[in-house]
Amino acid sequence: MSAPERIRLFVAARIPEDRLDQLDAEVEPLRAKLTNARWAPLENQHLTLKFLGSTPADMLDAVTATCAMVAAGQAPARLGLTELGAFPSKTRIRVLWVGIDDPGGVLARLAGDLDRAFEPLGFASEGRAYTPHLTLARFKLPIPLKSGFPSIDTSGIERFELTGITLFRSHLSPKGARYEAIDAFPLVSK
Repeated sequence: MSAPERIRLFVAARIPEDRLDQLDAEVEPLRAKLTNARWAPLENQHLTLKFLGSTPADMLDAVTATCAMVAAGQAPARLGLTELGAFPSKTRIRVLWVGIDDPGGVLARLAGDLDRAFEPLGFASEGRAYTPHLTLARFKLPIPLKSGFPSIDTSGIERFELTGITLFRSHLSPKGARYEAIDAFPLVSK
Protein backbone atom coordinates (compact mmCIF):
# COMPACT_ATOMS: atom_id res chain seq x y z
CA MET A 1 0.00 0.00 0.00
CA SER A 2 1.44 3.39 -0.99
CA ALA A 3 1.68 6.36 1.35
CA PRO A 4 -0.99 9.03 0.97
CA GLU A 5 -0.15 12.02 -1.21
CA ARG A 6 1.32 14.93 0.74
CA ILE A 7 1.20 18.61 -0.12
CA ARG A 8 3.14 21.56 1.37
CA LEU A 9 0.75 24.16 2.75
CA PHE A 10 0.84 27.51 4.52
CA VAL A 11 -1.65 30.24 5.40
CA ALA A 12 -0.84 33.85 4.57
CA ALA A 13 -2.21 37.34 4.12
CA ARG A 14 -1.71 38.99 0.77
CA ILE A 15 -0.43 42.49 0.15
CA PRO A 16 -1.94 44.36 -2.83
CA GLU A 17 0.23 44.18 -5.96
CA ASP A 18 0.47 47.95 -6.33
CA ARG A 19 1.93 48.24 -2.79
CA LEU A 20 4.42 45.47 -3.58
CA ASP A 21 5.43 47.31 -6.77
CA GLN A 22 5.99 50.53 -4.78
CA LEU A 23 8.01 48.65 -2.18
CA ASP A 24 10.07 46.98 -4.91
CA ALA A 25 11.00 50.39 -6.31
CA GLU A 26 12.22 51.46 -2.84
CA VAL A 27 14.22 48.24 -2.40
CA GLU A 28 15.81 48.29 -5.87
CA PRO A 29 18.96 50.25 -4.84
CA LEU A 30 19.69 47.61 -2.18
CA ARG A 31 19.92 44.83 -4.78
CA ALA A 32 23.20 46.22 -6.12
CA LYS A 33 24.64 46.51 -2.60
CA LEU A 34 23.49 43.10 -1.34
CA THR A 35 24.54 40.95 -4.29
CA ASN A 36 24.77 37.70 -2.31
CA ALA A 37 21.06 37.83 -1.43
CA ARG A 38 18.36 35.57 -2.85
CA TRP A 39 15.61 38.14 -3.43
CA ALA A 40 12.01 36.96 -3.11
CA PRO A 41 10.10 37.40 -6.37
CA LEU A 42 7.12 39.77 -6.06
CA GLU A 43 4.66 36.98 -6.82
CA ASN A 44 5.98 35.05 -3.79
CA GLN A 45 5.74 37.93 -1.31
CA HIS A 46 3.08 37.53 1.39
CA LEU A 47 2.65 37.69 5.17
CA THR A 48 2.96 34.11 6.43
CA LEU A 49 0.59 33.46 9.34
CA LYS A 50 0.95 29.69 9.76
CA PHE A 51 3.29 27.24 8.06
CA LEU A 52 1.69 23.80 7.92
CA GLY A 53 4.37 22.05 5.88
CA SER A 54 3.95 18.58 4.43
CA THR A 55 0.28 17.71 4.91
CA PRO A 56 -1.67 14.59 3.88
CA ALA A 57 -3.82 15.63 0.90
CA ASP A 58 -6.86 13.96 2.49
CA MET A 59 -6.70 16.59 5.28
CA LEU A 60 -7.34 19.45 2.86
CA ASP A 61 -11.05 19.74 3.78
CA ALA A 62 -10.22 19.99 7.50
CA VAL A 63 -7.49 22.56 6.76
CA THR A 64 -9.81 24.75 4.68
CA ALA A 65 -12.57 24.52 7.31
CA THR A 66 -10.10 25.59 9.99
CA CYS A 67 -8.93 28.56 7.91
CA ALA A 68 -12.53 29.63 7.27
CA MET A 69 -13.40 29.41 10.98
CA VAL A 70 -10.39 31.48 12.06
CA ALA A 71 -10.93 34.12 9.35
CA ALA A 72 -14.60 34.49 10.29
CA GLY A 73 -13.53 35.49 13.82
CA GLN A 74 -11.53 38.56 12.73
CA ALA A 75 -12.54 41.89 11.25
CA PRO A 76 -10.71 43.52 8.32
CA ALA A 77 -7.86 45.85 9.26
CA ARG A 78 -5.77 48.68 7.80
CA LEU A 79 -2.08 47.80 7.58
CA GLY A 80 1.01 49.61 6.45
CA LEU A 81 4.61 48.87 5.54
CA THR A 82 7.33 50.16 7.88
CA GLU A 83 11.13 49.98 8.11
CA LEU A 84 13.56 47.21 7.28
CA GLY A 85 14.41 44.55 9.84
CA ALA A 86 16.40 41.33 9.92
CA PHE A 87 16.48 37.87 11.46
CA PRO A 88 18.23 36.88 13.63
CA SER A 89 19.43 40.49 14.11
CA LYS A 90 20.43 43.65 12.27
CA THR A 91 24.09 42.81 12.85
CA ARG A 92 23.84 39.19 11.68
CA ILE A 93 21.43 39.06 8.74
CA ARG A 94 20.02 35.79 7.40
CA VAL A 95 16.64 37.22 6.40
CA LEU A 96 15.97 40.82 5.35
CA TRP A 97 12.38 41.96 5.77
CA VAL A 98 10.10 44.97 5.91
CA GLY A 99 7.92 45.36 8.97
CA ILE A 100 4.15 45.71 9.06
CA ASP A 101 2.30 48.44 10.94
CA ASP A 102 -0.72 46.66 12.43
CA PRO A 103 -2.02 48.95 15.19
CA GLY A 104 -4.96 46.67 16.01
CA GLY A 105 -2.79 43.54 16.24
CA VAL A 106 -4.98 41.57 13.81
CA LEU A 107 -2.04 39.69 12.25
CA ALA A 108 -0.77 38.49 15.63
CA ARG A 109 -4.31 37.43 16.59
CA LEU A 110 -4.75 35.57 13.30
CA ALA A 111 -1.40 33.82 13.71
CA GLY A 112 -2.21 32.85 17.30
CA ASP A 113 -5.73 31.70 16.44
CA LEU A 114 -4.43 29.62 13.51
CA ASP A 115 -1.74 28.12 15.73
CA ARG A 116 -4.30 27.04 18.35
CA ALA A 117 -6.90 25.88 15.80
CA PHE A 118 -4.44 23.66 13.93
CA GLU A 119 -2.99 21.95 17.04
CA PRO A 120 -5.89 19.45 17.37
CA LEU A 121 -5.27 18.49 13.72
CA GLY A 122 -1.69 17.49 14.61
CA PHE A 123 0.19 20.62 13.52
CA ALA A 124 2.85 21.78 15.96
CA SER A 125 2.46 25.11 17.69
CA GLU A 126 4.87 27.83 16.58
CA GLY A 127 6.21 28.29 20.10
CA ARG A 128 7.43 31.88 19.61
CA ALA A 129 5.86 35.29 19.37
CA TYR A 130 4.62 36.29 15.93
CA THR A 131 6.56 39.11 14.22
CA PRO A 132 4.54 40.47 11.28
CA HIS A 133 6.99 40.91 8.40
CA LEU A 134 7.34 40.60 4.65
CA THR A 135 10.47 38.66 3.63
CA LEU A 136 12.45 40.49 0.94
CA ALA A 137 15.68 38.49 0.77
CA ARG A 138 17.55 35.54 2.30
CA PHE A 139 21.25 34.91 2.73
CA LYS A 140 22.91 31.47 2.86
CA LEU A 141 25.36 32.72 5.47
CA PRO A 142 24.75 35.57 7.90
CA ILE A 143 26.20 38.74 6.43
CA PRO A 144 28.01 41.49 8.30
CA LEU A 145 27.23 45.01 7.12
CA LYS A 146 30.30 47.23 6.78
CA SER A 147 28.33 50.40 6.08
CA GLY A 148 25.55 49.95 8.64
CA PHE A 149 22.05 48.58 8.37
CA PRO A 150 20.21 49.80 5.24
CA SER A 151 17.00 51.79 5.28
CA ILE A 152 14.22 52.54 2.82
CA ASP A 153 11.46 55.13 2.77
CA THR A 154 8.01 53.54 2.94
CA SER A 155 6.21 56.79 3.84
CA GLY A 156 4.88 57.16 0.28
CA ILE A 157 3.31 53.69 0.25
CA GLU A 158 -0.35 53.93 1.23
CA ARG A 159 -1.84 51.73 3.90
CA PHE A 160 -3.98 48.86 2.63
CA GLU A 161 -7.01 46.92 3.77
CA LEU A 162 -6.50 43.33 4.91
CA THR A 163 -9.79 41.65 4.05
CA GLY A 164 -8.91 37.96 4.12
CA ILE A 165 -6.38 35.17 4.40
CA THR A 166 -5.28 32.66 1.78
CA LEU A 167 -4.32 28.99 1.92
CA PHE A 168 -1.33 28.36 -0.34
CA ARG A 169 0.29 25.23 -1.70
CA SER A 170 4.05 25.41 -2.14
CA HIS A 171 5.59 23.66 -5.15
CA LEU A 172 9.34 23.20 -4.68
CA SER A 173 11.78 22.91 -7.57
CA PRO A 174 15.46 23.57 -8.25
CA LYS A 175 14.39 26.97 -9.69
CA GLY A 176 12.79 27.91 -6.36
CA ALA A 177 9.35 27.73 -4.82
CA ARG A 178 6.13 28.51 -6.67
CA TYR A 179 3.05 29.29 -4.59
CA GLU A 180 -0.44 28.31 -5.67
CA ALA A 181 -3.45 29.88 -3.96
CA ILE A 182 -5.85 27.05 -3.07
CA ASP A 183 -8.61 29.02 -1.34
CA ALA A 184 -9.28 32.45 0.17
CA PHE A 185 -11.20 33.20 3.36
CA PRO A 186 -12.73 36.62 4.12
CA LEU A 187 -12.33 38.32 7.49
CA VAL A 188 -15.95 38.88 8.49
CA SER A 189 -16.26 39.60 12.22
CA LYS A 190 -17.66 43.06 12.96
